[in-house]
Amino acid sequence: MMKNDVYFGDCRSLIKNITSETIDLILSDIPYGISFEEWDVIHSNKNSALLGCSPAQEKKGNIFKNRGKPLNGWSENDRKIPLEYYNWVASWVNDWYRVLKPGASVFVFAGRRLSHRCISAFEDAGFIYKDMIAWNKQRAAHRAQRVSCVFERRGDQKAADIWKGWKLGNLRPIFEPILWFMKPYKIGGTLVDNILTYSLGAYNEKILEKYKQLSNNLFAVSSQKGDTGLHPTQKPVALMSLLIELSTTEQQMVLDPFVGSGTTLIAASRLNRNYIGFENNKQYFDIAKKRLENEKIKKTQDLFAVAK
Repeated sequence: MMKNDVYFGDCRSLIKNITSETIDLILSDIPYGISFEEWDVIHSNKNSALLGCSPAQEKKGNIFKNRGKPLNGWSENDRKIPLEYYNWVASWVNDWYRVLKPGASVFVFAGRRLSHRCISAFEDAGFIYKDMIAWNKQRAAHRAQRVSCVFERRGDQKAADIWKGWKLGNLRPIFEPILWFMKPYKIGGTLVDNILTYSLGAYNEKILEKYKQLSNNLFAVSSQKGDTGLHPTQKPVALMSLLIELSTTEQQMVLDPFVGSGTTLIAASRLNRNYIGFENNKQYFDIAKKRLENEKIKKTQDLFAVAK
């Protein structure tokens, strides 16, 4: 498998082609398993209404185009969704462990609702759960419905008045968890010994200053021009760059098994890291491939400009 490229297919199969202990960082925005879109439906209980569209969702400008599952589910089988998500993570996490060098980090974007299942699967595979970073998105879509409106539609004004100010759903999701794992270093050695051998295991605090972040686990990185419109859950290049520079040095290898539109690989390329990515959705694979091709062209043009 050649470095500095993205490959089309199921990451669970493609990762088998990577030699053990050759990856310095895995950074990936994995599916959250909350039925956001079809690629995010991890469970087997799909129901006929799932991902459908209500009249309200058909309105122009509504960002919630598909119907997800209510928190309480539609059937008893929906209670199995967290376990199915754990089993899905368990189906690939052992190979993540295998390909990483000792002391290497993993940063996983995981949804708030099922992140605990992701953590459990990683720990069961042998990873150390190091921390949870809170990414403050500053802006977040919200669709909590007013209880009073529901009663008004039913013609029950008395109940609507009583429950005025109450809402259904959750609070505005301003933060997303970034789970930070580490592959254990060799037993009998120290973390400093591991740093000398693999250049892995520490984090670069100076990088936080570069990205204007405090030395804590709350990151406030906003999306800039070009950070939206290519994927429904697209992350800022600056955020991926921060995580890459926080934990790796130049020429080290970054892997993203769930590439999406390719943001992690773009960030790695700009920071002079090597990279490998996998994506099984042809639409997003093509987007990522095109972005990387454009990035390589731009790099070549910049080199010619410097040479002149």
